[in-house]
Amino acid sequence: MMRVGQRAGGRSQQRGTDGGPDVRDAGSRPGETAGPVLRAVGLTRVFGQDESLVWAVDGVDLDVPAGQTLAVTGPSGCGKSTLLQLLGGLDRPTDGEVWLGGRRIDHLGERALAALRRRTVGFVFQDFHLMDELTATENVELPALLAGASPRAARHRAAGLLERVGLADRARHLPSELSGGQRQRVAIARALVNEPLLVLADEPTGNLDSAATHDILRLFDELRAAGQTLVMVTHDERVAATADRIVTLRDGTLADITPLDGDGRGDGGGTGLGALLSWED
Repeated sequence: MMRVGQRAGGRSQQRGTDGGPDVRDAGSRPGETAGPVLRAVGLTRVFGQDESLVWAVDGVDLDVPAGQTLAVTGPSGCGKSTLLQLLGGLDRPTDGEVWLGGRRIDHLGERALAALRRRTVGFVFQDFHLMDELTATENVELPALLAGASPRAARHRAAGLLERVGLADRARHLPSELSGGQRQRVAIARALVNEPLLVLADEPTGNLDSAATHDILRLFDELRAAGQTLVMVTHDERVAATADRIVTLRDGTLADITPLDGDGRGDGGGTGLGALLSWED
Protein backbone atom coordinates (compact mmCIF):
# COMPACT_ATOMS: atom_id res chain seq x y z
CA MET A 1 0.00 0.00 0.00
CA MET A 2 1.08 3.59 -0.56
CA ARG A 3 2.30 5.32 2.58
CA VAL A 4 -0.30 7.60 4.15
CA GLY A 5 -0.11 10.33 6.77
CA GLN A 6 2.85 11.99 8.47
CA ARG A 7 6.14 11.33 6.72
CA ALA A 8 8.68 9.63 8.96
CA GLY A 9 12.21 10.52 7.99
CA GLY A 10 12.97 10.67 4.28
CA ARG A 11 15.06 13.17 2.40
CA SER A 12 14.48 16.58 0.99
CA GLN A 13 15.09 16.01 -2.70
CA GLN A 14 14.70 19.43 -4.27
CA ARG A 15 17.75 20.03 -6.43
CA GLY A 16 18.84 22.46 -9.07
CA THR A 17 19.09 21.88 -12.79
CA ASP A 18 22.86 21.35 -12.69
CA GLY A 19 24.55 18.00 -12.21
CA GLY A 20 22.44 15.99 -14.65
CA PRO A 21 23.82 13.03 -16.60
CA ASP A 22 26.27 13.87 -19.38
CA VAL A 23 24.38 12.39 -22.30
CA ARG A 24 23.07 13.59 -25.61
CA ASP A 25 19.91 15.54 -26.32
CA ALA A 26 16.56 13.79 -25.92
CA GLY A 27 16.21 13.65 -29.69
CA SER A 28 18.82 10.85 -29.77
CA ARG A 29 17.81 7.43 -31.01
CA PRO A 30 18.25 4.01 -29.38
CA GLY A 31 21.87 3.14 -28.77
CA GLU A 32 23.13 6.70 -29.29
CA THR A 33 23.30 8.01 -25.72
CA ALA A 34 26.61 8.04 -23.86
CA GLY A 35 25.03 7.64 -20.39
CA PRO A 36 21.67 6.73 -18.84
CA VAL A 37 18.75 7.19 -21.20
CA LEU A 38 16.52 7.77 -18.18
CA ARG A 39 17.36 9.12 -14.73
CA ALA A 40 15.16 9.80 -11.71
CA VAL A 41 16.64 11.81 -8.83
CA GLY A 42 14.75 11.89 -5.51
CA LEU A 43 11.50 11.42 -7.41
CA THR A 44 8.47 12.02 -5.19
CA ARG A 45 4.74 12.26 -5.87
CA VAL A 46 2.38 13.20 -3.04
CA PHE A 47 -1.41 13.29 -3.21
CA GLY A 48 -3.84 14.86 -0.75
CA GLN A 49 -3.05 17.19 2.13
CA ASP A 50 -2.55 17.28 5.91
CA GLU A 51 -3.28 13.92 7.55
CA SER A 52 -4.58 12.44 4.29
CA LEU A 53 -1.25 12.83 2.48
CA VAL A 54 -0.28 9.82 0.36
CA TRP A 55 3.31 9.35 -0.79
CA ALA A 56 2.63 7.40 -3.99
CA VAL A 57 6.31 7.68 -4.98
CA ASP A 58 8.80 8.55 -2.26
CA GLY A 59 12.37 9.61 -3.06
CA VAL A 60 13.14 7.20 -5.90
CA ASP A 61 16.62 7.35 -7.46
CA LEU A 62 16.96 5.33 -10.66
CA ASP A 63 19.20 5.13 -13.74
CA VAL A 64 18.26 3.18 -16.88
CA PRO A 65 21.12 2.69 -19.36
CA ALA A 66 20.59 2.62 -23.11
CA GLY A 67 19.33 -0.71 -24.40
CA GLN A 68 18.33 -2.05 -20.99
CA THR A 69 15.01 -3.71 -20.21
CA LEU A 70 13.89 -2.82 -16.69
CA ALA A 71 10.93 -4.44 -14.91
CA VAL A 72 9.19 -2.57 -12.10
CA THR A 73 7.38 -4.89 -9.68
CA GLY A 74 5.67 -4.70 -6.31
CA PRO A 75 2.29 -5.20 -4.64
CA SER A 76 -0.84 -3.43 -5.83
CA GLY A 77 -0.94 0.18 -4.71
CA CYS A 78 2.82 0.48 -4.20
CA GLY A 79 3.24 3.28 -6.78
CA LYS A 80 4.39 1.37 -9.88
CA SER A 81 2.07 3.00 -12.40
CA THR A 82 2.53 6.43 -10.80
CA LEU A 83 6.30 6.04 -11.17
CA LEU A 84 5.90 5.11 -14.84
CA GLN A 85 3.71 8.15 -15.47
CA LEU A 86 6.30 10.40 -13.84
CA LEU A 87 9.12 8.89 -15.88
CA GLY A 88 7.19 9.42 -19.11
CA GLY A 89 6.08 12.96 -18.39
CA LEU A 90 2.40 12.05 -18.07
CA ASP A 91 2.41 13.37 -14.50
CA ARG A 92 4.59 15.88 -12.67
CA PRO A 93 6.51 15.10 -9.48
CA THR A 94 5.90 16.89 -6.21
CA ASP A 95 9.68 16.86 -5.75
CA GLY A 96 12.76 15.52 -7.48
CA GLU A 97 13.91 15.39 -11.09
CA VAL A 98 13.37 13.36 -14.26
CA TRP A 99 16.06 13.35 -16.96
CA LEU A 100 15.47 11.86 -20.40
CA GLY A 101 18.32 11.61 -22.87
CA GLY A 102 20.32 14.13 -20.88
CA ARG A 103 17.56 16.72 -20.66
CA ARG A 104 15.63 17.53 -17.52
CA ILE A 105 11.92 17.23 -18.38
CA ASP A 106 9.94 17.58 -15.14
CA HIS A 107 9.96 21.40 -15.25
CA LEU A 108 9.06 21.80 -18.95
CA GLY A 109 5.90 23.64 -19.96
CA GLU A 110 2.92 21.60 -21.12
CA ARG A 111 3.46 22.21 -24.84
CA ALA A 112 7.17 21.43 -24.69
CA LEU A 113 6.52 18.32 -22.60
CA ALA A 114 3.85 17.08 -25.01
CA ALA A 115 6.18 17.62 -27.97
CA LEU A 116 8.99 15.77 -26.20
CA ARG A 117 6.70 12.83 -25.36
CA ARG A 118 5.67 12.52 -29.01
CA ARG A 119 9.29 12.48 -30.18
CA THR A 120 11.03 10.41 -27.55
CA VAL A 121 8.62 8.22 -25.54
CA GLY A 122 6.42 5.35 -26.71
CA PHE A 123 3.66 4.18 -24.37
CA VAL A 124 2.09 0.71 -24.20
CA PHE A 125 -0.87 0.22 -21.86
CA GLN A 126 -2.66 -2.81 -20.45
CA ASP A 127 -5.95 -1.72 -22.04
CA PHE A 128 -4.31 -0.95 -25.41
CA HIS A 129 -5.93 2.53 -25.72
CA LEU A 130 -6.53 2.14 -29.45
CA MET A 131 -8.99 4.38 -31.27
CA ASP A 132 -12.00 2.15 -31.94
CA GLU A 133 -13.03 3.93 -35.12
CA LEU A 134 -9.57 3.73 -36.73
CA THR A 135 -8.02 0.75 -38.52
CA ALA A 136 -4.81 -0.83 -37.29
CA THR A 137 -2.83 1.20 -39.83
CA GLU A 138 -4.56 4.44 -38.85
CA ASN A 139 -3.93 3.81 -35.15
CA VAL A 140 -0.22 3.22 -35.76
CA GLU A 141 0.29 6.22 -38.07
CA LEU A 142 -1.57 8.70 -35.86
CA PRO A 143 1.38 9.60 -33.56
CA ALA A 144 3.60 10.14 -36.60
CA LEU A 145 1.05 12.51 -38.12
CA LEU A 146 0.78 14.39 -34.82
CA ALA A 147 4.57 14.69 -34.75
CA GLY A 148 4.56 16.32 -38.18
CA ALA A 149 5.26 13.44 -40.55
CA SER A 150 3.68 13.60 -43.98
CA PRO A 151 0.71 11.27 -44.58
CA ARG A 152 2.79 9.27 -47.05
CA ALA A 153 5.70 8.87 -44.61
CA ALA A 154 3.38 8.03 -41.71
CA ARG A 155 1.57 5.39 -43.76
CA HIS A 156 4.89 3.89 -44.88
CA ARG A 157 6.13 3.67 -41.27
CA ALA A 158 2.86 2.14 -40.10
CA ALA A 159 2.92 -0.50 -42.83
CA GLY A 160 6.48 -1.47 -41.98
CA LEU A 161 5.78 -1.74 -38.27
CA LEU A 162 2.63 -3.79 -38.74
CA GLU A 163 4.64 -6.18 -40.87
CA ARG A 164 7.31 -6.28 -38.17
CA VAL A 165 4.77 -7.27 -35.50
CA GLY A 166 3.17 -9.85 -37.79
CA LEU A 167 -0.04 -8.00 -38.57
CA ALA A 168 0.39 -6.90 -42.18
CA ASP A 169 -2.69 -8.94 -43.09
CA ARG A 170 -4.74 -7.13 -40.41
CA ALA A 171 -3.78 -3.59 -41.41
CA ARG A 172 -7.30 -2.60 -42.47
CA HIS A 173 -9.08 -4.21 -39.52
CA LEU A 174 -10.67 -2.24 -36.69
CA PRO A 175 -9.67 -3.04 -33.09
CA SER A 176 -13.00 -4.79 -32.56
CA GLU A 177 -11.98 -7.25 -35.27
CA LEU A 178 -8.69 -8.13 -33.58
CA SER A 179 -7.85 -10.43 -30.67
CA GLY A 180 -6.37 -9.07 -27.45
CA GLY A 181 -2.88 -10.12 -28.46
CA GLN A 182 -3.28 -8.55 -31.89
CA ARG A 183 -4.51 -5.30 -30.38
CA GLN A 184 -1.49 -5.20 -28.08
CA ARG A 185 0.81 -5.75 -31.05
CA VAL A 186 -0.86 -2.82 -32.80
CA ALA A 187 -0.30 -0.75 -29.64
CA ILE A 188 3.38 -1.71 -29.61
CA ALA A 189 3.72 -0.76 -33.29
CA ARG A 190 2.09 2.58 -32.48
CA ALA A 191 4.55 3.13 -29.62
CA LEU A 192 7.45 2.60 -32.03
CA VAL A 193 6.27 4.71 -34.96
CA ASN A 194 8.27 7.80 -33.95
CA GLU A 195 11.42 5.78 -33.16
CA PRO A 196 11.31 6.65 -29.44
CA LEU A 197 14.33 6.85 -27.21
CA LEU A 198 12.33 5.07 -24.50
CA VAL A 199 9.35 2.69 -24.44
CA LEU A 200 7.24 2.55 -21.26
CA ALA A 201 4.86 -0.38 -20.86
CA ASP A 202 2.25 -0.54 -18.08
CA GLU A 203 1.16 -4.17 -17.52
CA PRO A 204 1.53 -4.91 -21.25
CA THR A 205 0.49 -8.55 -20.86
CA GLY A 206 -2.07 -8.04 -18.10
CA ASN A 207 -5.08 -8.71 -20.35
CA LEU A 208 -3.50 -11.43 -22.48
CA ASP A 209 -3.49 -15.21 -22.37
CA SER A 210 -0.26 -17.22 -22.27
CA ALA A 211 0.04 -17.57 -26.05
CA ALA A 212 -0.41 -13.84 -26.63
CA THR A 213 2.00 -13.06 -23.76
CA HIS A 214 4.55 -15.29 -25.45
CA ASP A 215 4.18 -13.28 -28.68
CA ILE A 216 4.57 -9.95 -26.88
CA LEU A 217 7.71 -11.13 -25.11
CA ARG A 218 9.18 -12.15 -28.46
CA LEU A 219 8.54 -8.63 -29.71
CA PHE A 220 10.19 -7.13 -26.64
CA ASP A 221 13.14 -9.45 -27.22
CA GLU A 222 13.47 -8.08 -30.75
CA LEU A 223 13.26 -4.51 -29.43
CA ARG A 224 16.07 -5.12 -26.98
CA ALA A 225 18.21 -6.74 -29.68
CA ALA A 226 17.70 -3.57 -31.73
CA GLY A 227 18.94 -1.41 -28.83
CA GLN A 228 15.57 -0.15 -27.62
CA THR A 229 15.37 0.94 -23.97
CA LEU A 230 12.29 -0.48 -22.26
CA VAL A 231 10.76 0.03 -18.80
CA MET A 232 7.76 -2.14 -17.98
CA VAL A 233 5.50 -2.40 -14.97
CA THR A 234 4.27 -5.93 -14.35
CA HIS A 235 2.61 -8.10 -11.72
CA ASP A 236 3.64 -11.24 -13.59
CA GLU A 237 6.82 -12.77 -12.18
CA ARG A 238 7.38 -14.68 -15.43
CA VAL A 239 7.38 -11.44 -17.40
CA ALA A 240 9.59 -9.64 -14.87
CA ALA A 241 12.10 -12.50 -15.07
CA THR A 242 12.74 -11.70 -18.75
CA ALA A 243 14.21 -8.26 -17.93
CA ASP A 244 17.84 -7.24 -17.47
CA ARG A 245 17.00 -5.77 -14.05
CA ILE A 246 14.06 -5.92 -11.67
CA VAL A 247 13.32 -3.06 -9.28
CA THR A 248 10.79 -3.65 -6.53
CA LEU A 249 8.69 -0.85 -5.05
CA ARG A 250 7.10 -0.97 -1.60
CA ASP A 251 5.11 1.94 -0.16
CA GLY A 252 6.40 4.15 -2.97
CA THR A 253 10.07 3.53 -2.18
CA LEU A 254 12.68 1.52 -4.04
CA ALA A 255 13.01 -1.59 -1.91
CA ASP A 256 15.21 -3.83 -4.03
CA ILE A 257 17.21 -3.96 -7.28
CA THR A 258 17.92 -7.37 -8.81
CA PRO A 259 20.14 -7.76 -11.89
CA LEU A 260 19.36 -10.92 -13.88
CA ASP A 261 21.39 -13.25 -16.04
CA GLY A 262 20.19 -14.84 -19.25
CA ASP A 263 18.18 -17.49 -17.42
CA GLY A 264 16.13 -15.01 -15.40
CA ARG A 265 18.17 -15.69 -12.24
CA GLY A 266 19.61 -13.05 -9.95
CA ASP A 267 23.27 -13.77 -10.68
CA GLY A 268 23.93 -10.30 -12.02
CA GLY A 269 24.55 -8.89 -15.47
CA GLY A 270 23.47 -10.02 -18.91
CA THR A 271 20.04 -10.05 -20.47
CA GLY A 272 17.12 -12.07 -19.22
CA LEU A 273 14.76 -11.03 -22.03
CA GLY A 274 14.04 -14.08 -24.11
CA ALA A 275 14.80 -16.46 -21.25
CA LEU A 276 11.18 -17.53 -20.92
CA LEU A 277 10.31 -17.60 -24.60
CA SER A 278 10.19 -21.39 -24.55
CA TRP A 279 7.14 -21.50 -22.29
CA GLU A 280 4.64 -24.19 -23.08
CA ASP A 281 1.00 -23.38 -22.46
